[in-house]
Formats: sequence, structure tokens, C-alpha cells
Amino acid sequence: MSTALSTADGSANTDGVRLLTIRDLSVEIRRGDRIVRPVRGVSLALDRGETLGIVGETGSGKSMTGLAIMGMLPAGGRITAGSIDLDGRELVGLPAARYRAIRGNDVAMVFQDSMTALNPTKRIGEQVAEPVRLHRGASKREARARAEEMLALVGLPRPAERLDDFPHQLSGGMRQRVMIAMALVCEPRLVIADEPTTALDVTVQAEILDLLDDLRSRLGMSMILVTHDMGVIARHADRVGVMYAGRVAETGPTSELFARTRHRYTQALLSSIPSLTQDRGEELFSIPGAPPDLTVVQTGCPFAPRCAGATDRCRAELPPPVTEAGGHVHSCWHPAEGPAAGNRARLVVPAPVGSEPTGSGPTGSGPTGSGPTGSGPTGSGPAGSGPTASGPRLRVVDLRREHPAGGAGLFGGRRTVKAVSGVSFEVAAGETFGLVGESGCGKSSLGRMLVALDRPTSGEVIFDGEPVTRMSARALGSRRTELQMMFQDSNASLDPRMRIGAILREPLAIQGVGTRAQRTARARELLRDVGLPASVLERYPHELSGGQRQRVGLARALALDPKVLVADEPVSALDVSIRSQVLNLMRRVQLERGLSSVVISHDLAVVRYLADRVGVMYLGKLVETGTTDEVYGSAAHPYTAGLLAAIPEADPGAPRAPAAARVRGEPPSPVDPPSGCRFRTRCALATALCAQEEPPLTPVTGTHHVACHHPLGREESRS
Repeated sequence: MSTALSTADGSANTDGVRLLTIRDLSVEIRRGDRIVRPVRGVSLALDRGETLGIVGETGSGKSMTGLAIMGMLPAGGRITAGSIDLDGRELVGLPAARYRAIRGNDVAMVFQDSMTALNPTKRIGEQVAEPVRLHRGASKREARARAEEMLALVGLPRPAERLDDFPHQLSGGMRQRVMIAMALVCEPRLVIADEPTTALDVTVQAEILDLLDDLRSRLGMSMILVTHDMGVIARHADRVGVMYAGRVAETGPTSELFARTRHRYTQALLSSIPSLTQDRGEELFSIPGAPPDLTVVQTGCPFAPRCAGATDRCRAELPPPVTEAGGHVHSCWHPAEGPAAGNRARLVVPAPVGSEPTGSGPTGSGPTGSGPTGSGPTGSGPAGSGPTASGPRLRVVDLRREHPAGGAGLFGGRRTVKAVSGVSFEVAAGETFGLVGESGCGKSSLGRMLVALDRPTSGEVIFDGEPVTRMSARALGSRRTELQMMFQDSNASLDPRMRIGAILREPLAIQGVGTRAQRTARARELLRDVGLPASVLERYPHELSGGQRQRVGLARALALDPKVLVADEPVSALDVSIRSQVLNLMRRVQLERGLSSVVISHDLAVVRYLADRVGVMYLGKLVETGTTDEVYGSAAHPYTAGLLAAIPEADPGAPRAPAAARVRGEPPSPVDPPSGCRFRTRCALATALCAQEEPPLTPVTGTHHVACHHPLGREESRS
């Protein structure tokens, strides 16, 4: 690609290779008497065959910029200024009929939520074939053949059979592949992928992004990749535009921007990402405050209220774009000098209740399996040495959960989902145990049984020596105060008809704790503990941001001073900056209150920061357990290693894991799991032994256990 003089959009003037040019684009959306301005003077450019990553927090204008290109602004939305030039054709002001001829043909979009973007009443084949019939005039038979070809191209198993499936019959990864097939069926010149992997597991995310890269190269397309994940940008984008409050804060070649970060917001975003090498004795860096209200006309730099380096000039004057060498453009009065250096508060990590100090000092590595939980595995079967003298706070013994799947089996028998299949572990007082694994592995089902929201099919949950699973409803009601859960979706778990004050008082009232005045005082205290003002008491959940709602969810879980807290994907729906705030809060609460916690997440970096010990689940079973350092530093199970290899690192120069180390394909159905080792159908090391015998959890070290016939790092004979 030839280069010439750089332009204000961060790309070079390249005659003959430029596909898309956006200049000074502004969008407003009228909602009643309010006007939202989600895009304000945006300039970006994209060359043929290139991937431009657009990154930023929720509300930064990323998705709205993509919708403006597609001519799909929401009701009340309009472009108020600027230009969108697609290969010499101006799109702003184009009549609706002419836009329809472009949309899906020259420009296509892969939407974030495949379940809502796909029509639930139409078969997959019809939906993929529709653009071909509309834009190319293909017959029904020709369009169906083209749909099958595209489904095969995007790697959907048995594409001919899938043509007649409905969306609900496919997994999330399969639905996303269908969305990609729909977008590419007419071979557009530009594809806009709007958070295409946000709701997917890290393994499926890696496959989908690799697929998009491969198809872009093979079909000669250009791509705009919209995401909030800087790791995804580092691995998959040629250039990047960082957006904040509807404006482009910084743009340039990906390697240059990551190495010589100039805007303070970009620097803060990069610093907020929890990494696998994060010192657990330090708080995560977090950006204070929240993004600005886009209904308010801004003065000065929009990031100034949250920027530690802001001056009076920043608050009074909007910084103009400044172009540096290599097409690196930023809009900052006091540009940064590369990534931020470590400057985080230290955490004081007390020893767990009833245990000896671990000797880890201020680094806060926390308790390990050799401390309060004994020298054996964490209740993982015959190899375990059992509880310590004082006993574990929570003990899980051979827990199983099966439930009807709906419909009948091949011979009319009842089909059951084997959600949890014989899981055992222990959690000491003051200890945090992390559960990681893909969606559908049984993590959430296990979490609900730990707090007695669901009853197991068999097995025991023993809390402070008492079997919770055998308690009567009356006895369980009195102990439920000590077992609490923090749910993944704070919006769904908080009653939209109740004010926050009533939500926080409710558990206290149910348990008969205090007078109304005392309960209100306790609600104020809880809000203070989670970093929210008392004024929040009078607000409804929908009036709060996602991060604020998650703080309220934590406050409610802490209202009755529980001894055990189960946090199910507590930050999965939050922006990276807000996520850091909530994770720091959770870690402080754990340490200050001596809580025993079980943290459930598919985000391995989150679990690395919060957990002292980790259990890796696959299809209802624990396949590896150990201290955080053991599991992350020397993974013994191929599945664990595959999960770690799939994590996109926020460093364009980081080496990629070899293809053999990655986990490929979709997990098998929990209705009919494979014989022997359940992971064998996706494992490059599988042998005949793996199909015949289920591997037990066996020790790698005194505290590290793995269920694998051919564990990594050990020479094994292959049968």
C-alpha cells in the first residue's frame, strides 16, 4: 500500500485505494424534548482490504457511526453535518430507495446480538438467501444453493441440514456464523462488525474473529470492527480510532498507537484492562466518574472531568486534531507519552479468618490450597485429605444436577440435561474460589445450588458443617441470610417498580431486622460501602448506569452480612473502565469482611484478579483445580491451556498461541456428553484411552489437580 501525506482522520492520502472517507460527521437523535448528540464531528477513513477498529466505552458513538454509514439511524435520528464518501459516492442525503440498493450489497453489517437480529419465525436458509434474491435477482433454488455455500464458507457444521433450522435451534457461536454468512452473501466491499463477539465465550470469540479476518482477506473486503475490547483491536485491526463522547480522541496505525499512546483517555483505557500478570496486591487502574451526558452541549475536552492531567485550558477549549509522524492523530492539549506506568493503590490483605498468615506480604497473593484448605485437593474425591481441623466454610461433595431437556429421546425416553456431574471442592473462611469455563459448562447451575436457589439431584452442599441440601424450608430460611448471590444481569435482578431504598430494605424487612428507620440507615451505609451517594435511595434501577446497578446488586447481597457470596459473571456486561471500579470494590469487600466467595466467570483475567484458587469446568465436570498461580502459570489440562491461549492480549506485538493450542469447535450437548473424557472430541491429544475411560482428578502437586490421561508438561505413553 502506497503512502503519502497524512490527513486529519489518521490515514494516508492513497489515490486508488481509499474505500471510505468520513468527514466531520455529526448525528443527533430527538427523543421527546431531548436531543441526544451521539456523534460530533467524526472524521475517519478506511482503505481497501484494511480493518479499522473503533473502540471506546458504551455511549462513545462507535455503533452510531456504523449505523450512520448503513443509513440505519434509529427513529428521530438524522445526520446534521458532514460527509460519508463510499468509493466516490456520497451517502449523506441519498434517497431511501438508492440506499436500499447499497445496503446488504455494497455495505453490510454483522450485528452484536444475533438472537434479536435474526428473525425467529424464518428458517436460516431463507434469511441467508434473502439478500441474494433481493440484490442479484437469483431464483429461489439459486439463492438456496448460495446460502448453503456461504454457511459452509463460515464453517457451520452440516450446512445443508442447517438451512431448515430456526435460530433458536443453534448455539450462540453458530448464530453468529449465520449473521456473518448473511452479511457476506453478496460479497460487499465493506463489512461493519458491531461488537460481533461480545456475548460469546473466549474460545468462540477467537474463532469468529479469525474467521472474519480470513474472509476479509479471501474476498478482498474492508472491515470496520466496533468493539470495547482493546485486546481484540490489538490482534485484529490494522488501524484504530478511539472514540469518547461522540468524538474521535485518537487514531492511527494499531502498533503505533499502542506503543506511543498520546490521548489520556486511550492511556486510561489500556491501563484499566486486568491482565493475567496483574499483581493481586494492587488495585486495578480505573477511570473515575462516568462518560458525559450527550444531551448537554460540551465545553472543552469532553474527557477533562475524568482526566488526572486536565487543566483550565482543557475545561475551556476543545483540543484540535494534531497529526504526528506515521499518520498518528490525537486531540489532547497535554498528550501522554506512551502507556501509563504502574501507579495503583496497594491492597492490605489480611489472613483468612481462623488461619495462619500465608507469608505473602503486601503483594496480596492470598491463601493457597496449602493453607486453610489443607494439603490435599479441594475435596476432589479420593485423592483429597479432607477438611482442616477447623473445617472449611463451604464444602461441595459430588454435586449433581439434571433437569428435563424437553422432548423425547430416540426411542421415546425422557431426555435430561446433565448440567453438573459430580463436582467436589472446598472453600475456606475468607477465601475466594474462582469457577471458569465456557457457557453451558454448568458454572451458573452450580452457583445457584451453592446458595440453595436450586436443589441438586444428588450430592451435598455443606455450610459450616451443616448440609444445606437436607435442610427443611424453615431451617433454610433462617440460614439463607448467610448465603447470598450477586447476579449477572443487574437490570433483571432489581425490581424495576421499586426504588433503590426499598430494594435494599427488603431483605432486612423479610428477616425482621430493625425498625424502618434503622433499615433506611443500613441502606445508606450499604450505598456508602459500595461508593454510591445516599441520593440513589430515591431512584429507580432504570435511572442508574450499568455500573451503578451492579454496585446496588452487591450492596443488596451484603445487606444481611453473609458469610458466603456467590458472584455469577458480576462484570461481564460492563465497560472496561467501570469493570475495574466494580472489581476493585469486590476485592476490597472480600478482604475487609473476610467473605468466602465463589466467583463465576468466563473471563479468566477477572478470576485471576479476584480468586485465590481456581476450578476449571467443562461440560459439568471440574477438569483442573489449583491455586491461581498454578493453574494460570502451568496449566495441566489442554482445555485450560486452550482457554488461556484464546485470550486476546492488548499488545499488537504479543506472539499468538500456536493453532494446536487453541480450542476449536462447539462444546458437545450436555444431554448426550461424550464417553470417557468429555473434552476428547475437541482435544488434539485425545487417544483411544480417552474415549474408553473417564480420567479422575489426580495430583500434579499437593495443591494442583487435573483430570486428564495426557496432562501437559508430563511425558505420557500414547495408547
